[in-house]
Amino acid sequence: MKVILSTEELPRKWLNLAPYLPEPLEPPLDPQTKEPVSPEKLLAIFPESIVEQEVTQEEWLEIPEDVLKVYSLYRPTPLIRAENLEKYLETPAKIFYKYEGVSPPGSHKPNTAIPQAYYNKISGIKRLTTETGAGQWGSSLAFATQFFGLECEVYMVRASFKQKPYRRILMELWGASVSPSPSDKTESGKKFLAIDPEHPGSLGIAISEAIERAVTSKDTKYALGSVLNHVLHHQTVIGLEAELQMKKLGLYPDYVVGCVGGGSNFAGLAFPFLKHKITGEKTHTEFLAVEPESCPTLTKGEYRYDYGDTVGLTPLIKMYTLGADFVPPPIHAGGLRYHGDAPLLCAFYHHGFIKAKAYSQGEVFSAGVLFAKTEGIVPAPESTHAIKAVIDLALECKKNKEEKIILFNLSGHGYFDLSAYDAYLKGEIK
Repeated sequence: MKVILSTEELPRKWLNLAPYLPEPLEPPLDPQTKEPVSPEKLLAIFPESIVEQEVTQEEWLEIPEDVLKVYSLYRPTPLIRAENLEKYLETPAKIFYKYEGVSPPGSHKPNTAIPQAYYNKISGIKRLTTETGAGQWGSSLAFATQFFGLECEVYMVRASFKQKPYRRILMELWGASVSPSPSDKTESGKKFLAIDPEHPGSLGIAISEAIERAVTSKDTKYALGSVLNHVLHHQTVIGLEAELQMKKLGLYPDYVVGCVGGGSNFAGLAFPFLKHKITGEKTHTEFLAVEPESCPTLTKGEYRYDYGDTVGLTPLIKMYTLGADFVPPPIHAGGLRYHGDAPLLCAFYHHGFIKAKAYSQGEVFSAGVLFAKTEGIVPAPESTHAIKAVIDLALECKKNKEEKIILFNLSGHGYFDLSAYDAYLKGEIK
């Protein structure tokens, strides 16, 4: 079963869930003064239109026509029922997934890369810098900048740079320059290379490098693929479509599941449904954020102010964190190797609206292989975390004889991650 919307049904507005928090988000703090950060400091990194979206309390944000035109290359994305997986598990549960792997870069990341490139273009910016873990964000920004005539400079976490050469090639094919992070192009990178010439890197270090380049280069700004409010707003196009697709089936999810590294793909699917739980319209739905045991930010982190990067160039933000200096092991789910999570997501988790669970690398790859064998799609290593949780929920439904509706975000395909699956098949996954 597959539900496909027409281009005319593509959402025209993004949802901002911040107004629905029980209490306002704590403001970002200046890394020097520890006072609420001034707009001028944010404008050194982002264009004015992005800063406005970051702090707005407006519930609905208009999607520009130029963004909708590029969205329409791959959106709306399909909602698919995983009937073969259900049959294999012999579960009475109905499992649905929103498949974001149909985008040209193969993930959900273009949903925010496209508007960020657009807003920078109309602000007169010539170049964007960014970091990337597994390469899905970097390839998405490289893809998006081509439509708006911008240069793109990517700092790719060294562990992923080595593990995922085809993602690097894809970024370069779309015109981006890609450097392994830590690199010798920035003072931040040189600092870590001096400690260890073969440093595996982390998203925090790569962010430091990208921001350093942005604030020291002319006509250059920084673009972030997760964590910040405006990114989560842009990603709600996923959940808004899914909401309409489920409505066409006359169904509503009992569980909404997604993997979490920074939080954008989980929030993108979950937030439109979470709004209905907060308002009391649909109170039964449970929301499950799934992360790796090797980087268990929500399940084992502290809820406090911390830097978004490793060096301390970013404002301090209130979030669940393992510490800005935490360097996760070089797991294959590179997009989930981040020490913190989105403040907006963390706030809803802190208030009990969201639950979290962590799994080991071996068991999520086992789930990913099962999904590939039953549904035919090889999932991104990040998405296998959600799949493992979905399988567990479906088996629980089998045990309890409950016909629950499970919805999850298949945030990307894994066809550029076959070396990771090769390692799993050879028994080399640690």
